[in-house]
Amino acid sequence: MKKRLLTGNEAIARGAFEGGVTAAFGYPGTPSTEILENLAKYKDEGVWAEWSPNEKVALEAAAGASIAGARTLVTMKLVGLNVAADPLMTLSYVGVVGGMVIVVADDPGQDSSQTEQDTRHYARLAKVPCLEPADAAEARDFVVRGFELSEKYNCPVILRTTTCVAHSRALVEERPPRPRNETRFVRDVPRFVPLPLYGRVMRRKVEDRIDAQAADAASSSFNTVIRRGSALGIVSHGVAALHTAEVFPDASILKIGWGWPFPDALFRDFASSVDRVLVVDEGDPILEERLRSLGIACDGKNYVPRCGEITPSRLHEVRRAMFPELGLAPLPAPVPEAADIPARPPMLCPGCPHRGLFLALGNFDVIVTGDIGCYSLGAFPPLSRTDTILCMGAGFTMAHGMRKAGEKKPVVGIVGDSTFFHSGITGLLDVVYNKSDVTLVVVDNRITAMTGHQDHPGTGTTLLGETTKAASIEGIARACGVERIRVVNPYDQKETVAALREEIAAPEPSLVISRAPCPLHVRKPVGPPRRTDPAKCVGCKACLKCGCPALEIQPDGKPRVNASVCNGCGICDQLCRFGALAAAPDAK
Repeated sequence: MKKRLLTGNEAIARGAFEGGVTAAFGYPGTPSTEILENLAKYKDEGVWAEWSPNEKVALEAAAGASIAGARTLVTMKLVGLNVAADPLMTLSYVGVVGGMVIVVADDPGQDSSQTEQDTRHYARLAKVPCLEPADAAEARDFVVRGFELSEKYNCPVILRTTTCVAHSRALVEERPPRPRNETRFVRDVPRFVPLPLYGRVMRRKVEDRIDAQAADAASSSFNTVIRRGSALGIVSHGVAALHTAEVFPDASILKIGWGWPFPDALFRDFASSVDRVLVVDEGDPILEERLRSLGIACDGKNYVPRCGEITPSRLHEVRRAMFPELGLAPLPAPVPEAADIPARPPMLCPGCPHRGLFLALGNFDVIVTGDIGCYSLGAFPPLSRTDTILCMGAGFTMAHGMRKAGEKKPVVGIVGDSTFFHSGITGLLDVVYNKSDVTLVVVDNRITAMTGHQDHPGTGTTLLGETTKAASIEGIARACGVERIRVVNPYDQKETVAALREEIAAPEPSLVISRAPCPLHVRKPVGPPRRTDPAKCVGCKACLKCGCPALEIQPDGKPRVNASVCNGCGICDQLCRFGALAAAPDAK
């Protein structure tokens, strides 16, 4: 056995391997993506890992494998559980045979997510256990023990991590893997078919299961007590509990690692041993509300922030507010690094094909319903060509809803290629079936770019690197009944504008596929780098409308191409009416 410095995501993958996982399913989404990427490295040891089209499919596939006896892992980010909630609720009733751990990575502070939801609510709603590791070492251990807990109670187990746990590192002792379960489905209709006749029996069993789990949680080593002084006792969970123990050196800490079902007996015992109780919930006041419901007087969100990550610096401010008599000085303001460098807003990368599509849309007075992906950045100036964003797939369905509600302006709905396979097809079907005259656009850069270039059903390659059938966006669209389908090269502005003009004017559903690979993924420039001819440049700054970071303003007020940044897409050439931008003569 040896110790390695692993991130939380790497440790989860290691824990799944050591715990005897047979199959793992998920959909990429920061901060959970690296789990399956690391688990795929164990393919030679017989572990199956795949990117599923979406999180619902991933959980359903895992359910099938688990009911056949295999240990399974499912991975997703917080919003992915919204997609997978339907099978989760029923699987809680049906139960599992082989252990199933569902890893959900929450994102306090919304570093890479559209919401800041707390997955602990889903654990209560689905009535399944929720484990919360505080660091990478616990993450590995909790996965292994999560499989055991799942098999003990025949139910899925949620492992809730956060951005901090997922991406921070700790020493993890590697251990030999457990033998994998035998896979053999045993028919048992009353157990696996939740029709009302059997479902009502399942429902009562779920409540009995929760009672048993609550009793176990109260004495479980998942939950630990750090005994210090008795003046203040703090109840916290996950990595927030570690920060709390650091900032409050004299307080006793009840660190919750198995938070649902609630360990009520442990709460009561701990509260009775201290004079005052503070609950530090990162996210919603779930633990605080439980303690109050038990009649335990406590402080919580009256001091602890409701929004954002609970960091040591924020906890320092909590301590200052709770104990003004200590005279604690505020922490010094962080010294900005490179304070003389102006802030740069989020923007598309140099050479990104999405830039061409949004630039072309700027020629039309339309409403653009966007979606989740790199192309979300089309909402920012100078492109400013996205008007709404809701969730994956809603780029299509919101466009349809607007038109059916009587919106007079033309509406263009956009999704990416990975999002199309995730949840765009059903929206496309809705548009065709209900005769909506919207223009739909798939910005197809041939990869799941935003989360780090993961494959999807349209790339022809699996997570394990195997060649497979590549699903055709236009073929699926034809099968859904779309008759107007156009494929354009977004780097060709004339072609793209002409195609959009025709399709926006069409009195029926149409699909435009804006297709060009992500330059960062293919690892080569789009074309030769551009150069500015100072003699021809009049300083009109029309080229800046594309928002390319390779264009820089010089002291004389004129733009210049930074050749070390330019990816050679040529979009700026097409914006310049004076011929001041062109491929460098010596470019190869």
